[in-house]
Amino acid sequence: MPAISRRQFFEKSAAGAAAAGLVSTASRGLYANPMGIPIGSQTYPHRARIKDDFAGLCKDMADLGIGNMELCSPGYAEFASLTDGKQTRKIIEDHGLKCPSAHFDLKELRTKQDESIAWAKEIGMTQMGTASLAGHTQQGVATMDEVKRAADEYNKIGENAAKAGIQQFLHDEGFELAHVDKADGQLVYQALFDLLDPKLVKFQFQMSAMTTVGEPVAWFNKYPRRFLSIHLQGVNLNPPPPPAPDAAGQAPAGRGRGGRGGPQLAVGKDSVDWPKVFAAAKTCGVKNYFVEQTWDLTVQSVAYLKTLNA
Repeated sequence: MPAISRRQFFEKSAAGAAAAGLVSTASRGLYANPMGIPIGSQTYPHRARIKDDFAGLCKDMADLGIGNMELCSPGYAEFASLTDGKQTRKIIEDHGLKCPSAHFDLKELRTKQDESIAWAKEIGMTQMGTASLAGHTQQGVATMDEVKRAADEYNKIGENAAKAGIQQFLHDEGFELAHVDKADGQLVYQALFDLLDPKLVKFQFQMSAMTTVGEPVAWFNKYPRRFLSIHLQGVNLNPPPPPAPDAAGQAPAGRGRGGRGGPQLAVGKDSVDWPKVFAAAKTCGVKNYFVEQTWDLTVQSVAYLKTLNA
């Protein structure tokens, strides 16, 4: 964090002004946000702070220039302190933030969806999702019957959410990155676009998964209005060749393309054409994007995002 925050700077500049509140509000619009949407941050990477200092995290995010946050539900142990939805909303809004979205454990959506929806609505959310449908796979392969079963179940979850005015969405981890037992070997992720009801379930694109599923612009163009949001990570699409195995035949640790399986990169310090991604996302109808990185990388990523035109 810099010695003086952006918010502190404008507070000092507005000292003595009769309408300090208006100056503070105007200051938030002095930099560009991609797609004209406030910069967002997923809170899972900062879950250790949420246990004891949620208000402090909100302050730091607001000072950094973040306007939206995406939570995880109290079903995640580190988020249990946020069980009181009304109090959680007050803390968020007291810092000038909004929370349109959260991730939920699939078990929560299966067994206590009504409670989860009530909590989400107390905070003011309009979007609820899960990381994965967590279907059964064997050696990275899922049967089509299993994919259909998982999709049917999630369509019903999406239908219940829609009745409450909530848009259900699906991330892409684990099960979604497995292959279907078909001759063409398509990914489960691809199959789900045919099986999930486009009105009941939208998708959240995970940038670090693009090394498996492919680059997002093609997806956004192929499936307009199917993507609701994006998780942002820097991704190196042209990594150097991995070093040779050691004498024991083991590959060195710590290598990766910048996704979950390797060291991450800040957004803008990678090989992704971000203006092109955001242009396609805007055309596709994406409503939110959330940086999902460590705090140090979040600081760097937000600084880059502020330079992009709406």
